[in-house]
Amino acid sequence: MSYLPSTLVPVPKLRVGPRRELVANATGWTEEAVTKDLKPIMSELNKEVVDLVWGKPLGGGVSTSIFRRWSQGYVFSEHEQTALKQFEGGPCAVIAPVQAFLLKNILFNRESSNWRQMSEEEQKMALCSTLTEILESACASPSTGFCLVTWAKGQSPHTSMLSKTQTQSQTQGMPKPESSQSPQEQQPTALAAEDLGFEQFHSVLHKRTVLSVSDLREEVLSLYHSWRGCCGVLLFLYSVILTKGIENIRNEIQDPTEPLIDPIHGHGSQSLVNLLVTGHAVSNVWDGDRECSGMKLHGIHKQASVGFLTLMESLRYCKVGTFLKSPKFPIWILGSETHLSVFFTKAS
Repeated sequence: MSYLPSTLVPVPKLRVGPRRELVANATGWTEEAVTKDLKPIMSELNKEVVDLVWGKPLGGGVSTSIFRRWSQGYVFSEHEQTALKQFEGGPCAVIAPVQAFLLKNILFNRESSNWRQMSEEEQKMALCSTLTEILESACASPSTGFCLVTWAKGQSPHTSMLSKTQTQSQTQGMPKPESSQSPQEQQPTALAAEDLGFEQFHSVLHKRTVLSVSDLREEVLSLYHSWRGCCGVLLFLYSVILTKGIENIRNEIQDPTEPLIDPIHGHGSQSLVNLLVTGHAVSNVWDGDRECSGMKLHGIHKQASVGFLTLMESLRYCKVGTFLKSPKFPIWILGSETHLSVFFTKAS
């Protein structure tokens, strides 16, 4: 059985605009325009995160279309209670690995035999357990702790209501602060609010560090509505990157200049998929390392919990090793030319 429904849309033409960079101040990440003649004044850490994820597109920043596609949260399907939804093309590089680990925890770590039925509380616990597991896998050194990226205090976008009537009624009075809304009132946001752009998103982020796995589990659970809401996928991706360490990721990527997300077409790289699946941002899918013209090419070094297969192998573009072909659990991420989906079996 396969999971991960999605609607893929044509990629619009990239509009070239003024280049913008990100700077950090005492209140968070803020936007500052940079010209060719002006040396950027910014936090090197924040700039490195943005460059690592999005690269440096020629002629300007990330297009509104690309950022919008990546600005969804982790939203469960109304029809398949164990399935995560994808609304537009692009974020499957993060959603598919999370879906694969989510299914592993539901199918093999859960007592109930009816894997299709989950209460809202069970969905909450399963998703947060899955995100914690991926963060643990990505952590290069437990002594350095785990990093969680979320909204700065009071800066979280208001979650969207599911009906137009609810939205209109909310605008008639002053909306409640998100922290005072009950879980029933906090609906997951499919896409980012219209007025939330790339620069504004990075201006309202907050980073926190926890030093133990038990604290990590509590913090991830407390941020459940952030993961489900606007930009939840990106908040988790940034958390994984900072937990792993920017320099560690660059040392594992075959081409350090290649961004994790293509800024032109919006798709995730193989390094991004491998980071979430194995904890290592290597660019290849074969077993072990290989030498090529005196250069070491990094591959997968141990059996993965969930697997990866790709149509590209049938076209002889690559060779997937046994560590990904034969994972510990019968769940695989399947890559095609344009999309990633997940298929699995309950048989051990």
